[in-house]
Amino acid sequence: MAKAKRFDMLNGALLPKLMMFSLPLALTGILQLLFNAADVIVVGKFAGSTSLAAVGATSALINLLTGAFIGISVGVNILVARYIGCRDDAGVSRAVHSAITLSLLLGVVTFLLGFFLSTPMLELMGTPDDVLRLASLYLRIYFIGIPGALIYNFAAAILRAYGDTKRPLIFLAVSGVLNVLLNLFFVILCRMDVAGVAIATVVSQYVSVGLILACLMRQEGASRLRLKELRLHPTEAMRMIQIGLPAGLQSVVFNISNVMIQSCVNSFGADVIAANTAASNIAAFSYTAMNSVFHAAITFTSQNIGARRYDRVWKIFWACQFAVLIIGVPLCALTTVFGPQLLGIYVSGSDPAYDAVIAMGMIRTYYVTTPYFLCGIMEVCCGMVRGLGKSWLPMVVTIFGACVMRIVWIYTIFAWKHTLPALYVSYPISWVITAAMHVVCFVYFWKRIRRKLEQTAPVAADIRKES
Repeated sequence: MAKAKRFDMLNGALLPKLMMFSLPLALTGILQLLFNAADVIVVGKFAGSTSLAAVGATSALINLLTGAFIGISVGVNILVARYIGCRDDAGVSRAVHSAITLSLLLGVVTFLLGFFLSTPMLELMGTPDDVLRLASLYLRIYFIGIPGALIYNFAAAILRAYGDTKRPLIFLAVSGVLNVLLNLFFVILCRMDVAGVAIATVVSQYVSVGLILACLMRQEGASRLRLKELRLHPTEAMRMIQIGLPAGLQSVVFNISNVMIQSCVNSFGADVIAANTAASNIAAFSYTAMNSVFHAAITFTSQNIGARRYDRVWKIFWACQFAVLIIGVPLCALTTVFGPQLLGIYVSGSDPAYDAVIAMGMIRTYYVTTPYFLCGIMEVCCGMVRGLGKSWLPMVVTIFGACVMRIVWIYTIFAWKHTLPALYVSYPISWVITAAMHVVCFVYFWKRIRRKLEQTAPVAADIRKES
């Protein structure tokens, strides 16, 4: 049996360890996106721009319905990391079994919501009639795999709390290759269009679930998953929800604003929807890579708080900001420079809409992807506050700074000037505002922690000796 891999987050230089933690996680996310992009590319190349638009029209809705529950996996990560930091093996075991049970229950709920509400919600988003039927078909099949996706995210959060980001990368690579092969088989050979892509995604999701659950069942120690012990432990389940729900609700509200933006995009027609789909898929690679540092900020801060290593928290903040710039700035620059070539991957050169898709896609690239590193800075600031144990305030800040501001923008600036640049520029403006607000929150709570530290005589030195 494999022993749960411990990653020392409490001692030593931070930046090398942050990069060692973040890079496998970034590669995991990028690999996931590559396989998701394979869905989009295969559809765009072999089924046409209308099918591409159909898949793209669903992304905001998928994120809306899954965001709340996937956000709770942040609570799993923080709780398990805290238990590890204070060496509570019994707590780790209760958290592991509660997490997997909770993910299964939430997965079933999400499946039912997505299956029955997909068509009405697509209609509310103003999805064009020539796209609606295919988009609805794709969604109904896609949501069959959602329970698997949630279980995988919760299980990966458990491994991530230990600093193990490599094995989820391996599991995803296996299932992802299968996804690509099934895409090609169902779409090209079986001519199943968007239905084939959705089926391939569902099958690959459950393969990844099987692999990661087998991993947890073979662990030694407190993190081992025993199917007979699967149950909701009230204290751990409630703490996961209390910590993670704000992140989930933040994701929901965030995605509500994205749904509204998608509705604005839909008003420009199928070609612009296809262009937005391709450009957002490309930009997602930069975001996912930077988001790995967000998870590093949460995990490192949580473990050090649990171990009372308060002296390292501010150092973690600066190391994470440096790491996100190292990752984000080059990726954003490369994506912009090679934007036309990358966009060309998503649509057939023989498609009549080819030139329009490239041109419209580059508009989004200039206004959203080029300054995307600002979003990375924002996410790290949010992760630091969450790592301090403050879960509701980051939600409120993000909702106000990123969501409310975008909604107001839609009904004012965009209503006044109905153009794509006027719509897309709301993204970088909202990132700057939200990041500034998160920094203020972090500094405030860190000062409170330091004040408490001075009053209670911390035991950091003893922890260091024991480690």
